[in-house]
Amino acid sequence: MKYLEVCTENREETHVLGEKLGRAARENMVFLLEGDLGAGKTTLTQGIARGLGIRRNVTSPTFTILKVYQGRMPLYHIDAYRLEGMVQDLGFEELMEDDGLTVIEWSQFVSWLIPDEYLRVTITLLEDDRRRFVMEANGTQYEELLEEIA
Repeated sequence: MKYLEVCTENREETHVLGEKLGRAARENMVFLLEGDLGAGKTTLTQGIARGLGIRRNVTSPTFTILKVYQGRMPLYHIDAYRLEGMVQDLGFEELMEDDGLTVIEWSQFVSWLIPDEYLRVTITLLEDDRRRFVMEANGTQYEELLEEIA
């Protein structure tokens, strides 16, 4: 397992980190974003979308659970916050087998959905709007991704 830790000073640096991830992403990858409310999960996803060439405004899918954006590949943005305690077929498995990138916020609430290989990004809010991103690669393609963005 390979790890990479990055700290950002502000929202724009978080977007830049996300852009790097988006540019390095390959089809069928899954990114799991974890952190407290306001930690920066959606902000990072906005950067990932920019890295995929998506020009639409990316917002949190808290109430819709899933939003799909089109870029060089589809971005499937899932917010699992409202799914805590639920175990049912919502069709997400099919999305993750599609030719896009799946980003799951609050992935701990859908542990049954998580594939064997993924990139886990744990975000910690620090003082003065700074954030720490600890990225854990689970699988060879994710280790290569971390090497590419480091």
